Amino acid sequence: MRSSIAMFALLVPSLVVAQQTERVNLDGREVAIYNLAGRLKVDGGSGDRVVVEVTRGGKDAGRLELRTGQVRGRTALRVIYPSDRIYYADANWNGRTSLTVGDDGTFGDDGRGRNDRSRVDVSSRGDGLDAHADLHVIVPPGKTLYLRQGVGETTIDNVDGTLNVDVSSSHTRVSRGRGSLKLDTGSGGVEVSDFTGDLVLDSGSGGATIDGVRGGTLTMDIGSGSLRGRSIDVTALSADVGSGGVRLSNIKAPRLHLDAGSGSTEVELLSQVEDVAIEAGSGGVTLRLPASLSASVDVETGSGGIETDFEVKMSRVERRALRGTIGAGKGRIRIESGSGSVRLLKN
Repeated sequence: MRSSIAMFALLVPSLVVAQQTERVNLDGREVAIYNLAGRLKVDGGSGDRVVVEVTRGGKDAGRLELRTGQVRGRTALRVIYPSDRIYYADANWNGRTSLTVGDDGTFGDDGRGRNDRSRVDVSSRGDGLDAHADLHVIVPPGKTLYLRQGVGETTIDNVDGTLNVDVSSSHTRVSRGRGSLKLDTGSGGVEVSDFTGDLVLDSGSGGATIDGVRGGTLTMDIGSGSLRGRSIDVTALSADVGSGGVRLSNIKAPRLHLDAGSGSTEVELLSQVEDVAIEAGSGGVTLRLPASLSASVDVETGSGGIETDFEVKMSRVERRALRGTIGAGKGRIRIESGSGSVRLLKN
């Protein structure tokens, strides 16, 4: 019994050390952070440094290395995993993903960096290095932050600055942001709410929900999964959605370009249009517009009818094509649907 107690006493301190929070300060206007597994939480803060609070987890947590220094002209923190197989289990993530990682611990930078690169697998099943790092990043206003996250839930809140975020496999939430945001996610779905500034979103799978984006341009590329958006007020909105459908309501965007591969497309515009172009492979298109609309219209559909609430001065009308002018014809609307009906309705 005495030897068992002694062994337990030896094990407990190492476990406590592994769970302690370490604090890393990063100077510089541009900061980069790289981590393959663990939860990532980013909050706006004060001061002149980016602060990263690191909490290690897993039975092999002590084998992780925190490495700081300059990477491509930026102050960087890299969490180094000494294995090409990582075991990470979390209530919000199950699966397997592979990443190409440099020997300096960097990844997700468009192939730039060290030539010595290898494939690393992160999985919630099987064996591997049982270690991860949960990061809490506190960002003062005006910083440019490059976040490279492998696997693990990602949340970003109340950050004022320039964000360049690449997430391999994780559900990602961004709220109350200001500045500019470029967000690239492999899988897991994306939610962005209450953001002011330019937003570029590239999501492989999982879909996206956008609520309350204003002030700049909005560009989205969704591989699979639906696109849902509301309360958007931007100078230009463009979206390419492979499958899953599009539903946008309460939208102010004088320039709107949508390309939807499959699924229905429903858009509600509240303001006058300058240039609207919608191309749908399959699925109907419903476009709701102000009653005072002034635009030229050019609509074609491969199958399905064309319906309009507006009085159109026709220059061409066929069963599956309509061309003409609404009001003074100041703006331009073009809609092409491979299959499904097209409807132009008044709000």
